Amino acid sequence: MDDMQTTESAITLTDAAVVRVKSLIERSDKPVLGIRVGVTTTGCSGHMYQVEYAEDERPMEDVVEQDGVRVFIDPLALMFIVGSTMDYVESKINSGFVFDNPNITGECGCGESFSV
Repeated sequence: MDDMQTTESAITLTDAAVVRVKSLIERSDKPVLGIRVGVTTTGCSGHMYQVEYAEDERPMEDVVEQDGVRVFIDPLALMFIVGSTMDYVESKINSGFVFDNPNITGECGCGESFSV
């Protein structure tokens, strides 16, 4: 029997998020390694997710590899998003990445920012 350890991933992607990340990487004008997820201090609740292309790997980043995509987690954001699920949702009005974050203690009314 294998003696495998199970560790919680910093972030998990849904199938829709994986498809969208792959599409974004393919459409990038520059070579990219994946996407980077961070958290900025802004918005009415205090924090906001930031998703951008990752052109390089930065010191102390967590790297999550799932289904052929790499997600780089900004070390300053890790404590805010560890254990989260990242999804991609499209509707007639809006589309974008959404996060199911167990660390959130509050969100603003528009859903753009959160507090922990």
